[in-house]
Amino acid sequence: MTMPAQPAVEARTLIDALLEEQRDLSAAELFARWHDGAAFSTAPSHRQLLPLSKPSPGEQYAFEVDLDRCSGCKSCVTACHALNGLDDEETWRSTGVLHGHGRNSFQQTITTACHHCVEPGCLEGCPVLAYDKDPVSGIVRHLDDQCIGCQYCIFMCPYEVPKYSSSRGIVRKCDMCQQRLAHDEAPACVQACPNEAIRISLVQTEELRLEYRDDADRPHSRLEDRCSKFLPDSPDPAITLPTTRYVSAKRLPGPLMAGDSQNLPLQHAHLPLVLMLVFTQLGAGGFTFLPFTAVGARSPLALLAITATIIGVVTSIFHLGRPSQAWRAFLGLRKSWLSREIVVFGCFAGLGLGATLGLFTSNWASALVFPAALAGLSGVFCSAMTYHVTRRECWRGQLSFGRFFGTTVVLGLAGAWVASVLAGRTAPVFALALAISALVKLGFEQKQLRLCPDDAGLNEELPDSLPARSAYLMRFRLGALLRIRIASAWAGGIVLPLLSLLRDSPSLLPAITAMFLCLCGEFLERLLFFRAAAVRKMPGMPPS
Repeated sequence: MTMPAQPAVEARTLIDALLEEQRDLSAAELFARWHDGAAFSTAPSHRQLLPLSKPSPGEQYAFEVDLDRCSGCKSCVTACHALNGLDDEETWRSTGVLHGHGRNSFQQTITTACHHCVEPGCLEGCPVLAYDKDPVSGIVRHLDDQCIGCQYCIFMCPYEVPKYSSSRGIVRKCDMCQQRLAHDEAPACVQACPNEAIRISLVQTEELRLEYRDDADRPHSRLEDRCSKFLPDSPDPAITLPTTRYVSAKRLPGPLMAGDSQNLPLQHAHLPLVLMLVFTQLGAGGFTFLPFTAVGARSPLALLAITATIIGVVTSIFHLGRPSQAWRAFLGLRKSWLSREIVVFGCFAGLGLGATLGLFTSNWASALVFPAALAGLSGVFCSAMTYHVTRRECWRGQLSFGRFFGTTVVLGLAGAWVASVLAGRTAPVFALALAISALVKLGFEQKQLRLCPDDAGLNEELPDSLPARSAYLMRFRLGALLRIRIASAWAGGIVLPLLSLLRDSPSLLPAITAMFLCLCGEFLERLLFFRAAAVRKMPGMPPS
């Protein structure tokens, strides 16, 4: 019995595979067919993602994100970037990840943008009133033509929403596509989301205040509980009362961590601000100790102090994206501490210059010394408040006041010692006071550094608290700068002043060397102040 012949199997070639692939419709072709067919006419309109009515009194527009629908595809990011014509590295909307660990293994993608807060920090801190909050819609708008590019709003926003555009010299941010909303069109991010995960809703501002602010004032209130009402592992919503709502039909397992929670980047150095703060504090310290110096030492000390002050004020202008508009900084005097700092230091420079010129020409200027010293110390207070009110934990309270007034005392005493030696006096009081003040300031800084354990550099996980993370950055990421700062402070602020007490005659070289080392040490300390600022922000993507 013969078996039937089997049909020959044709060999499949690469050309066959490519031809078959070309017969398949691409995503663009599928969308074109869907658009032209009946499916598009029956699809839900994007107007259904907008409120049916305008905000009533006590209401405002807000983003609402459905976490169950968000896939992290970044269509919203691309649409926002394209519609607003942003720079290559500029983004007004971003995506991030929340994840659980251990038994709570879980991952949730999120999308974030400006939260158009009830009490926006960017608006409160701007020295030139470059922000306003629409009284009807509640949208927080940035007025580009008013901005001077000081970037202080980035510090004031807990979510770091404003983005600095170096090509324009200003900051910019999301305005919820207000022109589209005015014509009942959905914002770009809302319309671009393929899963309709973003919509515009109406929120009651008073309800947000009760939910976040009043809860924060209750005893035993925990930051984690407040954040869970807004978004886990995010900044405290009680600071600015964000309006964005993150909703989900299922309960998110806890605790959740941001995808980039173990990513601790160094912050911008802000060198002009470093120079401004140190030099103005040297000037304030010089005029403060001026009345306690010998008559012959007052003129050189006043000259040193006013020179440092002018250098500091002029240097600060280089931090602005639009320095020609710096004169407008007084506009926010009523509510912005940065505006107050600028105005007070301007007055201090004027009073200090008058007092210095008077000391070199006549005795009438003695009446200006006390007002100049008071203005200088007020300026240092405003500087500390400028960073304290940002609510960043590594800048709050004594961490800013202790550092700034400590620098004022150390550099003021170092300048008084140099001026006294120039006048032919040994000035043991200033040398001893300098050694004591430098020792106290170093002890204060060491107390902050001890928040991070010695073995933290060997562990894979970062410390939990933000002050401890700031100490971690100083000790293990910026250790070389920290060691030079400590060595400079010890040599110039403690060793040389104490050695000078053993001499019977004044010596200019040790005093000038000590002054130089103290100045270098304070520059490095202020550089660490900015670079090692660990901040809490909206959850981001895990490091690649």
